[in-house]
Parts: sequence; C-alpha cells; structure tokens
Amino acid sequence: MNRRLVTFILIVAVSLGVVGGLSKWVVDDVKLGLDLKGGFEILYEAEPIEAGEKVTKDSLTETAKSLEQRANATGVAEPEVTTEGSNRIRVKIAGVTDEAKVRDILKKPAELTFRSARGCAADAGYCKVELRGSDFKQNGADVRQTQLNEYEITIKMKSASKFAEVTREVAKLSTSGTNQLAIYLDDRMLSAPNVSGEINSTDASITGTFTREEAYDLKNTINLGALPLKLTEKYTQSVGATLGKKSLDETVYAGLIATIVILLFMMAFYRLPGVIASISIIVYIWLLLLGFNLIHATLTLPGIAAFILGIGMAVDANIIMAERIREELRSGKSIMSSQKAGSKHSFRAIIDSHVTTAIAALVLFFIGMGSVKGFAIILLLSIVMSVLTNVFFSRLLLTLLIRSGVVKKKSNFGVKESEVRAL
Repeated sequence: MNRRLVTFILIVAVSLGVVGGLSKWVVDDVKLGLDLKGGFEILYEAEPIEAGEKVTKDSLTETAKSLEQRANATGVAEPEVTTEGSNRIRVKIAGVTDEAKVRDILKKPAELTFRSARGCAADAGYCKVELRGSDFKQNGADVRQTQLNEYEITIKMKSASKFAEVTREVAKLSTSGTNQLAIYLDDRMLSAPNVSGEINSTDASITGTFTREEAYDLKNTINLGALPLKLTEKYTQSVGATLGKKSLDETVYAGLIATIVILLFMMAFYRLPGVIASISIIVYIWLLLLGFNLIHATLTLPGIAAFILGIGMAVDANIIMAERIREELRSGKSIMSSQKAGSKHSFRAIIDSHVTTAIAALVLFFIGMGSVKGFAIILLLSIVMSVLTNVFFSRLLLTLLIRSGVVKKKSNFGVKESEVRAL
C-alpha cells in the first residue's frame, strides 16, 4: 500500500472518528435562544429619572449592565441584553423556570434613597430625598457581622463631601428630634438612624434585627439598586418551553433529512468527488458547531437558517469543483491533469461567491439588530469554515487519492467514455 493512500485513509479515519466521538459534546454545548428553548423577550424604552435630563449613551449602557446583573442574580444563565438606537434596551432570557419572578425584578427596579425631614411639614414624614441610588458605588453594598452576632449592611458612597454635607445639615435638626436620615428601598423604610454630626466618609451602614438571609437579600437588592434610567415596556414576547422544543425538534429533523438527501445525491451523481464532498461536508458541519460554541453564540431560528444556507454554500463549492474536473475529463485529459486543472479553475469562482456573500453578511452585521446580527455572524462563520473544508480539505483528499494511483477510471467521476472527446 503506497504512502499517499495510507495518508488518505488516516486523515479520513481520524476526521470521522473525531466527529463521531465528540459530536454529542459539541451539540450538547450549543446555547439555544428563547425561540428554541422557551423564555421571553422585552423591549424597554428608557427615559431620564430627573426632568430636564437626557438619555446618554453611557447611561443607556449602564442601565443595560444593571439589567443584566439583575437577571443573573435570579440564576438565569447568560441573558442577552443589548442597547438599540438612542433610548431602547432589548432583553432576551431563555430557559426561564419562573418567568413572573424575573419579569417582576426587571420591570420594577428598586430605588434606594436616603431621606430626611428637612423642610418637611410636621405630618409629611421624611419627604426630602437627600441621596439617590446613583450616589452609591455600584456593587458597593456588603454584609458585615458585628461582635454581637448581628448583621449589618455597609454601603459605599461615591462622594464623601456630599455625604458630609447631607449629614451636617440633618444633624442640625437634633433640637427638634427630626435628625434621622431614613433609608428607603422604593417606598419601604429600612432604617432611620439618628445623625448626631457630620460624617465625612464614603461609608454608610444599615443596622437592624436582620437574619443572615434577610441581610444578604437586602445587600443583593441594594447592589441591583436604582437604575440610571427609568424604563417602560414597549414590547414583550413569551415563548413556552414546549413550543420552543417543538420548533427545535422539527427544525433539526428537517435539517437532518435535507443533509442526508444532499449527501446521497452527491455520491450518486458525482461518484468519487461526491464521496469526498460528503466527508468534507460532515467535517464542515462539525467544525461549524464547534466554532459556534467557541464564540459563545446563541442559536436561534434565524441562526439555523444561516446554518442551512452555509451547508448549501458548502455543497455548491464541491459541485463547482466536481463539474470543472468533469469538463476537463470530457476534453480528453488524464485524471491527474483534469483534477489539477479543475481545482485551479474552480478556485476563483468559489472564492468570488464566498466573498460576495461575506460582504452581504458584514453589512447585515453592522447595520442589523438582534436576530439579524446573529444570522450574519453564523453566515460569516459558515463562509470561513466552508473555505477551510470544502475548498482546501476536499482538494487535499481528492489529490491524495488520485495521486495514489488507485483511481484509474473516468467513470469514477461520473463521466462515460462516450462523452470523452479525442484530443
């Protein structure tokens, strides 16, 4: 057995062995979108909390980060939170078991405020808001256990001077007995400690008869804190887990049937190049799934459409090369010369088609939003994998097999002797 044939057999055996052995791991690692796994999607419109202010790019980004932290705090795996335009945020969460709880946390932001009775009527309580959530450092709340085995929540302020000014003014009310700086979460008072003097520090604390669980729940709520912007739901979509699984099962089933039919057609019509193409396409599909996992992409129905489109492009690349080789064989050239000439002439046509598709995908990626951008990412990944497998890999396999000398009949390429023209 010659060296080229041994190399061919080893490459095919190793490739199919890796694909067969690791396919379950690759498939199980694919992250599914809400239209395939079930979940919900919300589109928020953002507005400034204070009248007269504007929604800036930074405030919109910070709000999106806060929403993602809120979703993560509920145990949701990898929520997708993206900003759109100048004042919108889209949240996609797949695989949610308690949708009502997550939606409540997202759409009812907790606002942390420090309030006093400065300038308030006698019966108005703590009517003046001295500090807001935006005055506290993000994720600055923590739990500390005192020597009396009680739990208190510590909070870090952004500005010591501002806190000093507030505590100094509130301390002046000690003569009237209203020198408390009440701490509110929304409209619920957590604590109302007395302020006896100016506190020139970035540290504040909330004390009370908290259990350990209550203290940590309060810490998490404060860290999720006040959003930089006010959010209003403009659009919601909910997909049940059963419906999502049905969509996934039907899509995968249709894709498998289509792929099997394509591979059988390639082998029956193009013979040896069809067999090589089938091996290349199987490796291509596996590498595409692997690349998909490595970039941590989320698979959605539009993504599967791009996936199937990529398989079609892979088939086209193999068909173009096979047809070029057959044309050379019909002209009377030898098998080796036909393979060399056919591969060379088909290369430019294949690359041209891939480049034009890549340009369209790049336009979709930079202009599109949400699922459109996801479609573009998978399409671009498909193009890269297609060039590697269905151009270079399939050409390598075919070259090794032909140069091994075991392929001697033109009928192995689907060309009849009656079709061959004399030179």
